[in-house]
Amino acid sequence: MTNDQDDTAEIPPWKEPEARLALGASSRVEVDIAALSHPGKVRKNNEDHFIAMRFDRTMRTLATNVPAGAVPSLYSESVYGLLVADGVGGAAGGEIASRTAIQALVGLVLDTPDWIMRIDDPLAEEVLARMEHRFKQVREVLVERAKADQSLRGMATTMTVGCTLGPELITAHVGDSRAYVLRRDGRLERLTRDQTMAQSLADAGAITQEEVSKHPSRHVLTSALATRGAFVQVELKRGRLEDGDQLLLCSDGLTEMVADDAIAEVLRVPGKAEDACRELVERALAAGGKDNVTVVLGRYRIPG
Repeated sequence: MTNDQDDTAEIPPWKEPEARLALGASSRVEVDIAALSHPGKVRKNNEDHFIAMRFDRTMRTLATNVPAGAVPSLYSESVYGLLVADGVGGAAGGEIASRTAIQALVGLVLDTPDWIMRIDDPLAEEVLARMEHRFKQVREVLVERAKADQSLRGMATTMTVGCTLGPELITAHVGDSRAYVLRRDGRLERLTRDQTMAQSLADAGAITQEEVSKHPSRHVLTSALATRGAFVQVELKRGRLEDGDQLLLCSDGLTEMVADDAIAEVLRVPGKAEDACRELVERALAAGGKDNVTVVLGRYRIPG
């Protein structure tokens, strides 16, 4: 291994604490996180729900008689999780579906005895596999709740999740909510693909990609966390963030009203994440606010 490569993962456990603390670099990442949700100008209730979380693994030495510096006084890792769920409009209990989906997923994570707080290749595959399995478990929770309450039959929700550990990024997605990354050079990258009938027609060559945004089937989901009918196809991706990147999750109440170029324009403006969230929602409302609109934004500062 050459000197310019990162060999922190191979540091023996008996090495000095300064080297061991390099493994906890994720705890030094700073993220300005904000979120905002609005019912819009047409719907009476808000079927969107969101959550932003931070998970920590920490070791703090309280007392020891080993020589000073032989073990770290503090070691920590931090994971950030952003999530948007959009209850399917017109379906029974869309508001309940999105809220229940978030509650179920958080419960599944908290019940996991071995949190994975490092992502190398084998562990990344395990994280992705767990995420896919949890999405399917969430659907089972929704199905059971609908069985217990017949008024909720047919309820469904989208769910889009972004998790970061240091610069590592994992996304999991079902439905037509979206995840984007605005790179520090101003480029907006879309991380998810809408799971809709219109997008399927475009993928098959029946319509052009430009026609998707106006097609009458653009709201017909081909995959969702649904209590009946829809197939669950979890889209999983692994990526990487750099210092200055921004991670945006949103419901289609934003993307139906505000074009990607305009979203990027808002995110490029320096300032607080909450200001950008407010501006995005206001633009969606100004364009008509035909649906609930939800945005969750993280602005990352990642030390070298």
